[in-house]
Amino acid sequence: MEATEKDILRGGQFLVKETNCEDVFTPEDFSEEQQMMKEAVMEFNDREIIAHRNRFEAKDFAFTEQCMEKAGELGFLGVAVPEAYGGLGMGFVSTVLTCDYISSGTGSFSTAFGAHTGIGTMPITLYGTEEQKQKYVPKLATGEWFGAYCLTEPGAGSDANSGKTTAELTEDGKSYKINGQKMWISNAGFCKLFIVFARIEDDKNITGFIVENDPSNGITLGEEEHKLGIRASSTRQVFFNDTVVPVENMLSERGNGFKIAMNALNVGRIKLAAACLDSQRRITTTAVQYANERKQFNRPIADFGAIKMKLAKMATDAYAGESATYRASKNIEDRIAIREASGNSHQEAELKGVEEYAIECSILKVAVSEDVQNCADEGIQIFGGMGFSEETPMESAWRDARIARIYEGTNEINRMLSVGMLVKKAMRGHVDLLGPAMKVQEELMGIPSFDTPDYSELFSEEKDMIAKLKKVFLMVAGAAVQKFGPDLEKHQQLLIAAADILIEIYMAESAILRTEKNAKRFGEEAQKVQIAMSKLYLYNAVSLVEAKGKESIISFAEGDEQRMMLMGLKRFTKYQNYPDIVDLRNEIAEKVKAENKYCF
Repeated sequence: MEATEKDILRGGQFLVKETNCEDVFTPEDFSEEQQMMKEAVMEFNDREIIAHRNRFEAKDFAFTEQCMEKAGELGFLGVAVPEAYGGLGMGFVSTVLTCDYISSGTGSFSTAFGAHTGIGTMPITLYGTEEQKQKYVPKLATGEWFGAYCLTEPGAGSDANSGKTTAELTEDGKSYKINGQKMWISNAGFCKLFIVFARIEDDKNITGFIVENDPSNGITLGEEEHKLGIRASSTRQVFFNDTVVPVENMLSERGNGFKIAMNALNVGRIKLAAACLDSQRRITTTAVQYANERKQFNRPIADFGAIKMKLAKMATDAYAGESATYRASKNIEDRIAIREASGNSHQEAELKGVEEYAIECSILKVAVSEDVQNCADEGIQIFGGMGFSEETPMESAWRDARIARIYEGTNEINRMLSVGMLVKKAMRGHVDLLGPAMKVQEELMGIPSFDTPDYSELFSEEKDMIAKLKKVFLMVAGAAVQKFGPDLEKHQQLLIAAADILIEIYMAESAILRTEKNAKRFGEEAQKVQIAMSKLYLYNAVSLVEAKGKESIISFAEGDEQRMMLMGLKRFTKYQNYPDIVDLRNEIAEKVKAENKYCF
């Protein structure tokens, strides 16, 4: 089915337009080619990575490099790279799928893979000249060379554009000399190529350069960092001392580095979300298997309500994360196809396609990285004392998960970005927030309807609830924009609360749309547990939206305005028929117990 401009939502429009379940892509829609890719990647992960877990935990950096070389030989490093440059030239969904299923063996390999294929290779394929792409990309696509990305500095973390590394044009005008220090550089210990960001003279924005890793050219590395997790991922400081880089190795144009960095991170964010998915599936499976075997009081602990509650939440969050990640991936893929069809180069189409969904990329990065941490945390709890031991895989899963909330932009930065980008899109007229926000205000002033709606159809009430949660966001964010205008970005706690509402809407809606689409295809009976998970996720989302909405309203509104908004919040978070939460949890837990694994 060819996507057309009219029927695919632009980034952020999910908030103000209804999405039909037929228009979302789900993991059940994988093509035969994608299924084969998934199986090949899972087999590689089981054989080469999971079987050697102990070597990664023992900081065997050379082994990480060997695994990367094998991944290169099998073509996994070049999935997203166009065939013209030695890659497989597969679509965006296949790129995300590969990242998903290759990343769950250990965070060490996942980080090396993500840093190389994403921020190490992508900036050249997206911004490089034809000569740069011909020269470097085939080596990166096959794993002959590995890439690293040098943005962060001791004084420049979240404020990426404040870096002090300099690039000075030589007298003959043929090269730049780079001086400075970069830190937390993944793959630094074995890479052949750095993407380096430096400032020329007093430029407002940094500039990107492709720098070959040659120790005789003023490049030295710090010792390997000792880290909480991802222990066999090479992470070092990199020092540049009069490192000479030919002018033709400037990436894009002067001063464009900040833009390159931000767009590379957008791709990195959705891929990071994907990299947390199979980890959740595996952690859930490992926890279920242990809970089925471990007996206390003469019964498997999986029979106890306290454990069922955990298993149900772990499975539900994984399901919602999958649903949302693949929904956004296909939107990006379709947007790229539309742009290519209208005459854009692949380079331009991919850049604009990902940029279009930057809001969704930030939402996914935050939601899925926090879910995988909670999943691993509950995994440890289910294992009890054994979970705290290095003998079981839970403690390393927990340690490895922790970095996901920090890199590719911290979750705090991504929360503020998601709302900030949405407001900017509204200002540019790309997403009409004002119209719907005014309608919500009018609704608040009007008399509520006391009709009892007909909720006999599957998900009719749930979809109504999603529509009402969108009204909460429009009410809260609309009032905040009116009150603070361009100063809104200074009110970080409000932005973070608004972002939490936005995130829950996208995740809950994605789970419901996926299940609705599959119930229509495979029948409701076949989707019974998925229906339970979608309802459970939404119920938890409503509770969170209610809390964050209240926190916001009582912090910036007062008097009549506050009372009216609180009444609106109550109206917009009230079910007609509350679901039986304990029953839903038990249904989900019983299914994973019976299957002895995450089985969706």
